[in-house]
Amino acid sequence: MKHFSSIAALLCGALLLASPVKSQEAYTILLSGASFAEPSNTWFEMGCRALGAKAINRAIGGESIANTANRMADGTLYTPEEFEQIDAFVIMQVHEKDVFYSDSLKENYTDYRLPFDNSDYAACYDYVIKRYITECYNLRFNPESRYYGSPYGKPAVIVLCTHWNDGRPLFNTTVRKLAEKWGLPVVEFDKLIGFSQNQKHPVTGGQPSRIFTADSQVVHGKTFGWHPQHGETSYIQQRMAAIFSATMRQILLPKEFITQQ
Repeated sequence: MKHFSSIAALLCGALLLASPVKSQEAYTILLSGASFAEPSNTWFEMGCRALGAKAINRAIGGESIANTANRMADGTLYTPEEFEQIDAFVIMQVHEKDVFYSDSLKENYTDYRLPFDNSDYAACYDYVIKRYITECYNLRFNPESRYYGSPYGKPAVIVLCTHWNDGRPLFNTTVRKLAEKWGLPVVEFDKLIGFSQNQKHPVTGGQPSRIFTADSQVVHGKTFGWHPQHGETSYIQQRMAAIFSATMRQILLPKEFITQQ
């Protein structure tokens, strides 16, 4: 009898552990970014796996937020079918630029002249945010959408990201201002990565980020590690996956807690 009870308890425990992943598979998360976000990094894919979510990674090395805006404009960032299923749009375009201030922001995204170039990152971010919110809302008018007739359309869940460390202060500061302006959450890699540019490594004497990379970049007179090692065995990729998934858990409620359809 005791043996049977032990087996039953183990089975119940396994079901409890498995059910959140199974029920959360309905979530779909889209990522736009460049070299720090492209699939070979793996933090996004591992983070989505931890959430039980489907990952759509459209990050391409060498691109910028201007490319994201242009791909939205020409319809290549996501298909209509993908857009219907996307529950959150994560943006990790992290060049050391001001993404908050611009004297060229438009009232409506349709007022911008296309295509975008890299001369005004703030305008590109403004376009992407306004267009995504608009497209989400307008699903309420689409008879083929599951959001048809909803008073607010599809909830426009946009999540911004900092650089993977605190070595890009202009971007990290202004992306937080942008998030505050729109009321958007931020994946704060820079605060939670586990080291800071303010303290040198006690052994190497250099920036701590350099021990995690094979290349370097000079930013504002300091030499930082540039691209962290790729792959699931990379400590930085694992840490970023943990930070990302923890942030998303504050935004997307696990499906098993939603009982009404």
